[in-house]
Amino acid sequence: TELFSVRQIRKMLFFSFFKTLVGKEVVVELKNDLSICGTLHSVDQYLNMKLLDISVTDPDRFPHMLSVKNCFIRGSVVRYVHLPSEHVDTQLLQDATRKEIAANKK
Repeated sequence: TELFSVRQIRKMLFFSFFKTLVGKEVVVELKNDLSICGTLHSVDQYLNMKLLDISVTDPDRFPHMLSVKNCFIRGSVVRYVHLPSEHVDTQLLQDATRKEIAANKK
């Protein structure tokens, strides 16, 4: 049997969760305080994301981003991902977390 760390389990859960948000609008807050709003186009196992039709929430602070329409965001620079509550099925997320942990305890 292969043992997974809690960190690996969380990463798998977040990856699965973010895949369900493809096509939805999200706001990604980066560690450098840049917040980018856009449509989630793709996400990979490292939680790298591609956003389409982006805009920045503070264009005065980040004027160089005004001409950017699509972007790739490395997962390691993401601080938070904000999304509308209607896109989050908390019961499903809790159930998936329990199942993932139970499966990896065996």
